[in-house]
Amino acid sequence: MELSTGSILLLIVTGFVAGGINTVAGGGSNLTLPVLMILGLPADIANGTNRIAILLQSAVGVAGYDRHDSLDRPAVIPILIPSIFGGICGALAVALTPNLYLKPLSLITILTMSLIILIRPDVMAPAPGTPTLSPREHRGAWWGLFVAGVYGGFVQAGVGFILLAVLAGGLRYDLGRANALKTACALAFTGVAVIIFIALDQVWWVPGLLLAVGSMAGAHLAVKIAVKASQNSIKWFLFLMTLCAVVAGFLY
Repeated sequence: MELSTGSILLLIVTGFVAGGINTVAGGGSNLTLPVLMILGLPADIANGTNRIAILLQSAVGVAGYDRHDSLDRPAVIPILIPSIFGGICGALAVALTPNLYLKPLSLITILTMSLIILIRPDVMAPAPGTPTLSPREHRGAWWGLFVAGVYGGFVQAGVGFILLAVLAGGLRYDLGRANALKTACALAFTGVAVIIFIALDQVWWVPGLLLAVGSMAGAHLAVKIAVKASQNSIKWFLFLMTLCAVVAGFLY
């Protein structure tokens, strides 16, 4: 695949914006997937190639959140287990199943999340000091993480919103720590998905790595902003991103 200077810049800049959005909220793949397809990648190749950027931006994001003491380390393994199982199922299903039903499901989920933030902000933004739960204590959250992994392994776009709904709304993490755990989940199930997509020969490395360069820079900057931002600011940024994701979903 030959890329012009303009295409290279487009991939890096789009990756930067998407990496920042994904690290603080979600929906960045609604930008990167259309750009990859505009540059000539088939939909299945774009889906696989996009995971390279997601994987590397998530690694940068997790390291950044951990460095700023925002990552709840004891909670990581219990939360990752259902996400990884879901990611394996989703990545395997992508080769066999059309995503006919996943897009409407994603849009409904994101719209529901927008309404919850607007009508019941305390659900998505628990008050400081609210006790958190483990997936072992909240079976609905365990299955929510599994479903998020399936969706993330399958198509990725918008999975951050689903993860935040489970982590903040279900397990009662504040949005700062929920974002850190969300990024850890994305790193885990995307790592599994990347292996499967490589095995299926659905990854084009050059555009994927160019996208990743921008995504990692965006994630690095976004963590610095997120750890200093108030929960209220994150909540309204998340609300704005859910609305943008819905619009992008209808256009894409």
